[in-house]
Amino acid sequence: MRPASILKILSQVINFNIKTVLLESKDYPDVLKRIKNPPKVLYYAGKLFRKDENYLAIVGSRIPSDYGVRVCKDIGQKIAKSNIVIVSGLAKGIDAIAHDCATSNNKRTVAVLGSGIDYNSFYPKENYKLAEKILKNDGLIVSEYPIGTKPTKYSFPERNRIIAGLSFGVLVVEARLKSGSLITADYAKKQGKNVFAIPNSIYAQNSKGCLELIKNGAKIITDAKDIFTEFKNNNLPLVYKDDKDIEINGDNNSEKIILTLLSKSEIPLGIEELIKLSGLTPADIIATLTILEIKNKIIDIRERNYLIK
Repeated sequence: MRPASILKILSQVINFNIKTVLLESKDYPDVLKRIKNPPKVLYYAGKLFRKDENYLAIVGSRIPSDYGVRVCKDIGQKIAKSNIVIVSGLAKGIDAIAHDCATSNNKRTVAVLGSGIDYNSFYPKENYKLAEKILKNDGLIVSEYPIGTKPTKYSFPERNRIIAGLSFGVLVVEARLKSGSLITADYAKKQGKNVFAIPNSIYAQNSKGCLELIKNGAKIITDAKDIFTEFKNNNLPLVYKDDKDIEINGDNNSEKIILTLLSKSEIPLGIEELIKLSGLTPADIIATLTILEIKNKIIDIRERNYLIK
């Protein structure tokens, strides 16, 4: 077999089943047609937009703090468990966590890329597996860039207008003053969409962008209920999942105890804290944490300090 033929076969195996939808098509999302400079062509993999769906963008720092991770997981889980589809950019950090909140609950999510969707162009490569999970859960990967288009410093700000354009509003979890997330928020504001921001310490660099948004009129979000209130005010149907509705799934008593403790904690918990709070033996704690990591139910945020996923 010729090398060119082998490469073609490999490309078909690795790449998603990429299709296109034109601006003039009835399948093109109406809400995106109304923004300034809508993409003339959308390249996509997965299931296209549905008329009955409500979308919320969740964006933030590529290097989030423990606080940012915790907030994103808390609010993202509740959003994902409702009938609201999370939209984000599949970047490192908050974007990836937001998408994971959906896929880990077998929910649909939409990722807007700043590159081509094909494997060779896809960025960042470390999130390709997450993209596969998105598609397995009836999600959507979309881009305005043709196959073979590598990302540039201009492509990410450009794609942010699409993230904002698709969504009812944009939630910024964490952002520095010169963050791409603020560009997304600015697009949302110009498009007449809601801008939400998470408050944090005035001394934290990752919070300065959110605090600036709040000073300029963004709605302060301290709980997922705040966002659901805005949906209700706009007569959008939803099913709110409170903490008591979120089931702690553990395969044995030790797993349930640890998952419950992590779900109720406002900060990551280390092994010593878990031993003290759980009443379990050190050996049981260490073995259970290892198994829960393998099952992708918890994450070691730093030096064996854990958060629930």
